[in-house]
Amino acid sequence: MTLRLLFFLLCQLAGAALGGWQAGYWGALAGAGAAAWLWFAWDLWRGGRVLAWLRQGELADAPSMRGMWGEAADRARRLLRQQQQQVAASDARLQAILAALQASPNGVLLLDGEGHIEWCNQLAAQHFGLDVQRDRMQSVSNLLRDPAFSAYLAARDYTHDVLLVGRESTPKHPVRLSVQLYPYGDGRRLMLSRDVTQLEQAEAMRRDFVANVSHEIRTPLTVLAGFVETLQTLPLDEAERARYLALMAQQAERMQHLVQDLLTLSRLEGSPAPSLDEWTPVQQLLQRCEREAQVLSGLVLPAGAAPHALHFPDEAAQRAAGQIAGRAAELHSALSNLVSNAVRYTPAGGVITVQWTPLPDGSACFSVRDNGPGIAPEHLPRLTERFYRVDRSRSRDTGGTGLGLAIVKHVLLRHGAKLEIESVPGRGSVFSALFPANRLRPAEPTR
Repeated sequence: MTLRLLFFLLCQLAGAALGGWQAGYWGALAGAGAAAWLWFAWDLWRGGRVLAWLRQGELADAPSMRGMWGEAADRARRLLRQQQQQVAASDARLQAILAALQASPNGVLLLDGEGHIEWCNQLAAQHFGLDVQRDRMQSVSNLLRDPAFSAYLAARDYTHDVLLVGRESTPKHPVRLSVQLYPYGDGRRLMLSRDVTQLEQAEAMRRDFVANVSHEIRTPLTVLAGFVETLQTLPLDEAERARYLALMAQQAERMQHLVQDLLTLSRLEGSPAPSLDEWTPVQQLLQRCEREAQVLSGLVLPAGAAPHALHFPDEAAQRAAGQIAGRAAELHSALSNLVSNAVRYTPAGGVITVQWTPLPDGSACFSVRDNGPGIAPEHLPRLTERFYRVDRSRSRDTGGTGLGLAIVKHVLLRHGAKLEIESVPGRGSVFSALFPANRLRPAEPTR
């Protein structure tokens, strides 16, 4: 400020000196006045430049000058730069938050105090069939007309969630959504949606599993208890005692098989996936399955009945099948289950064909074909469910626990394989296990 005043005085002195030199005293006064007006006009012009720049607000167009107006321009430029940096930082933080919400496994909607949608992520748009741009600032109650949701909004009790039917729900593929509101800020609400279809299905399967296990164990226990009471209370001859004890042993063995299968399933679900370091010859697995099938066939067929015709690959084909990576015990359990099911459900004189077929892409298919009664199409999708049986009485007669195909499915999934089932009622069935190429390798050359 001092320099500004000093410069103003110097301008007046210069004008007075020039005027006095030309016209004496009155010339000096006129010169001082003219210099003052010139300085004022020049200063006003400089201030106008700064003011025009401030109105425009572009940092790149800031005027470069000295003095008070130059300092004001510099300070304003610094403040504008700081403000822009703060705005950029705030915008970056906002975008990071929105990106996190966009990546959330839940659907997220931000509602204002009136219930209008301020923002939603893509998952929420998918859950409720919203258009992110079109439906912005629309009332959520107008877009979601589910009566359960309307009642939830009206009750204003947000301590619990509400279950809604998903937009893409169909009778064959139901979709269930859990929706809950969380108040925040000045009347605003955060709305979260979560697909709980699998959780509900898992809970239903758990309830069915407990009920099935209870039922499956209760039946042989009831039989055992009845036989024990009979042995304790009735005088029986030796033949009757032997018959009752044989039936009790049969029921005890059934419970033992059930417990073993349950433990096998539990172990499969809780253990890590098999590595690619343990290799087993396919020939070893096939030979073991063949021996077990022959023994089982003799046990399940009534005396005097025509035997099963069991066809397995010949020895050369079994050697050419090479090796498979995985846990030998699990692989044997899966393949043996498929073969034993065919033996149990194929009538006397039936044909069972087991094949190992290499495929062009390096994978291989293990298949078991029978000419038994076949399976109706409505049962095929549920065959791998625990305790699911097409014919419960026949399954018990043949000694099945209802867990065999569930074990097969788990073993194959752990080895990167998949199970395929084809069946025509009255013409038989084909159960195939498709193994990926990375778990197979050619047989080692014989010396």
